[in-house]
Amino acid sequence: MRSETYRPFESLLPEDEALAIVKSATEGADDGELFVERRKSEALVFDDGRLKTASYDASEGFGLRAVKGEVAGYAHSTDVSISSLRRAAETARLAVGQGGGVMAPPPQATNHRLYTDDDPIGGTAFPVKIETLREIDAFARDLDSRVVQVTATLAASLQEVAILRPDGVMVTDVRPMTRVNVSVIVEQNGRRETGTAGGGGRVGLDGLIAPEDWQAKAREALRIALVNLNAVPAPAGVMEVVLGPGWPGILLHEAIGHGLEGDFNRKGSSAFAGLMGKQVAAKGVTVLDDGTIPDRRGSITVDDEGTPSRRNVLIEDGILVGYMQDRQNARLMGVEPTGNGRRESYAHAPMPRMTNTYMLGGDADPADIVAEIKDGIWAVGFGGGQVDITNGKFVFSCTEAYRVQNGKVGAPVKGATLIGNGPTSLQHIRALGNDMALDPGLGNCGKDGQWVPVGVGQPTVLMDQLTVGGSAA
Repeated sequence: MRSETYRPFESLLPEDEALAIVKSATEGADDGELFVERRKSEALVFDDGRLKTASYDASEGFGLRAVKGEVAGYAHSTDVSISSLRRAAETARLAVGQGGGVMAPPPQATNHRLYTDDDPIGGTAFPVKIETLREIDAFARDLDSRVVQVTATLAASLQEVAILRPDGVMVTDVRPMTRVNVSVIVEQNGRRETGTAGGGGRVGLDGLIAPEDWQAKAREALRIALVNLNAVPAPAGVMEVVLGPGWPGILLHEAIGHGLEGDFNRKGSSAFAGLMGKQVAAKGVTVLDDGTIPDRRGSITVDDEGTPSRRNVLIEDGILVGYMQDRQNARLMGVEPTGNGRRESYAHAPMPRMTNTYMLGGDADPADIVAEIKDGIWAVGFGGGQVDITNGKFVFSCTEAYRVQNGKVGAPVKGATLIGNGPTSLQHIRALGNDMALDPGLGNCGKDGQWVPVGVGQPTVLMDQLTVGGSAA
C-alpha cells in the first residue's frame, strides 16, 4: 500500500517563502540546506507466549543548516511552519558571520530508485502481524522440546524526506525499512543458552511474514542456541582466526570502516590519516562502501544532503584509494562527495557515515581455509564490540565460534573475544574465501550519538596473530 505523498512545500512551508528564508540563512556561506522529514514506525514484540509490546511512533520536523569553512550552524524544530523556519534561520546564520563563502554547486540529480516507496506499516493488516508472531512462537517451540522461551519481533518504518537547497534544487526520497527477529532460549541439564536470527531491509513485510522466511530464521536461532549448549570455555592467546562470511563483516565495519570516514581523516584522528595511496592491507584485499545495492538495509537512493549514493572503493588490492565523504569534508579536503552524508533524523546535522561496507571475496575454498588452521578458532557469529578509531584497536565478542586444531574443527567455544588492531589485522590477512556474502539485514551504526541503518559483508577470512580472549585454563 502506498501512503499519501509527502509534500511539505505545498501544505506546510510554501516553497517560495521557504526558499527565500533558506537563501537568507546561507547568504555568504559555502553550503547549506533545509531538510524536512516525516517518519512513522511500528514495533511488535511477542514474548513468552503473549504480545508484550505494540508501539507506534510518528514524528515530523525540519533541520536548517548553514556551513562556512569548518563551522556549521544547525537549528531544528518539530513545528514545520514558516515562523519556526525564520527563527531557525537566525540561529543557523550565526555560523556564516560576515560571509565571504562561495556556495558549492548542488548535488547531481538522479532518477534512480533502489527500493519501493510502498508503506510497510499500512500494507499489512495488524491482525495478520499478530497472528504471524503467534505462529513463529508456536513453530519455534515445536522444533525442539528443549526450547523454553521464544521472543519474536516485527518492526517496520517509513521515512520520507525533502531537501531544499538555497539554489532552488529540491531532492526527495521515501525510505521503507522492515525487519523480523527470532530469539530462542533452550535448557538442558540446568544450563540455558540463547540463539538469535533475523534480518530484513528496505522491502515490504510480505516476504518477511511468509512462512518460508520466518521458519528459516526460527531454525537458525535454534541451531545457534543448541550449538552453545555444548560450548566449552574459549581458549586464550595469540592465534590464527578464521572469520565466517556475511555478518562477521561487522568487525570490518567497526575496526576499519569508521577509520575511513572523511571527517576523522581530515582532522588527523584516524589511524588511516595520511596513508592515501599507501599499502594498508594485504595484497588481494579490496574493501568497498556501496549504497546502491537494491533493497539493502544500508542502501540510500540519495544521502541526507541530496547526493546520490555511490559504489565507493576504499581499499583496492591492499592500497588505500578513498575515504567516505559528506559535502563539507569533501570540500575541505578538495575531493568529491561520495554520497555518505547521513543523519539520524531532522534533529541531527549530517556527517560522513557508512552505508553497506564489505570486503570482496577471493578464490579460496572456505573449507580449505579452515583446514589451514594449526591452532586457532573459527568465528562464525558476532555480538557487540568496541573500537578506538585513533589507533584502530578493537574488542569483539563471538556468539558462535569453534576451536580448530591441526585443521580439524572441534567443540564450539563460549566467551571468546577477539582483540586486535584494525590496520594491523588488515596486513595479516592470509586467505580470502570465494563465498563473499552480505549480512541478512541486521546492522545499526552509532557515531557521535546518531544511529543509522547499515549493511556489512565479507567472505571467509583467515587472519594471523589475532589475540583471543577466553576463560579456558
